Amino acid sequence: MTSETREKIISLKKYMETRIIGQEELVKKLIITLLADGHALVEGAPGLAKTKAIKTLSQCIAAQYNRIQFTPDLLPSDITGSEIYLSSKSEFEFRPGPIFSNLVLADEINRAPAKVQSALLEAMAERQVSIGGKRYKLPELFMVMATQNPIEQEGTYNLPEAQLDRFLMYIKIGQPDASAERKILKLVRGELKAEDAAPQIKLQIDDVLSARREVLNVHMSEAVEEYLVQLIIATRAPARYDKKLSGQVLYGASPRATIALDRASKINAWLDGRDFVTPEDIQSVVRDILRHRIIPTFEARAEGITADDIVSELLRLVPLP
Repeated sequence: MTSETREKIISLKKYMETRIIGQEELVKKLIITLLADGHALVEGAPGLAKTKAIKTLSQCIAAQYNRIQFTPDLLPSDITGSEIYLSSKSEFEFRPGPIFSNLVLADEINRAPAKVQSALLEAMAERQVSIGGKRYKLPELFMVMATQNPIEQEGTYNLPEAQLDRFLMYIKIGQPDASAERKILKLVRGELKAEDAAPQIKLQIDDVLSARREVLNVHMSEAVEEYLVQLIIATRAPARYDKKLSGQVLYGASPRATIALDRASKINAWLDGRDFVTPEDIQSVVRDILRHRIIPTFEARAEGITADDIVSELLRLVPLP
């Protein structure tokens, strides 16, 4: 399956992989999030190019980019904007905050208190901001990539599970291997080829919106759709497959997970050049879709069992179509 729009997106992906070394999965899942009209939460240790990834993506799209550094003293109005009184006009005027952009980096989101996190997450969900009784629409192309550092937990505010559900994907990234580490050194030294120094193509907002429409035409058979649904149902009723597993899941995934998994698996197939979804497409994105939507029991956490472990077990237990 080929199209001019898909070729542009693939060119974007290939370019980003030359700048974000050793994080190919992060690049791919950011693009999936962008095309799914969703938001991504990225967790990784400092220095793994989380900030650089979204910044590089913004450089490849003719769109407005803003970065918000979350700190404990941040106020909701620092994100959404506020009304300023103009004495010359004897009236209030709304000054938009950094949220009014196409691509927004919410850096270290768990550094800010709950009311600030809620202001961002409300804007993400409603695609609008309400100030002084008036509503202000956010752009049609609007994506938030929030980051959090798993190492330092002192002075942080964990996102509530209900608010985590607003993110399409929760992406965890690890350290690069030795080969990627050498490439990073060459990149920093400026030893890469000259043609890699700048984006080969600059996407317009219409290109992204066109790609979003194209992925809707990717076909999912009834058998594959049933497999997708059964994976979600298994998170809510794991006892059907394994009694031991039922004692490890406190809450399963909501219907929002079903919608997200459907969109993400179709985009994964589209990026791979297919017009149909396979079970492998679902399996390649299911952990990022479900790891923040499954809540393990206290006993499971005490045993070191994570949501990822539960998803892996469900993938083993739920029969393939």
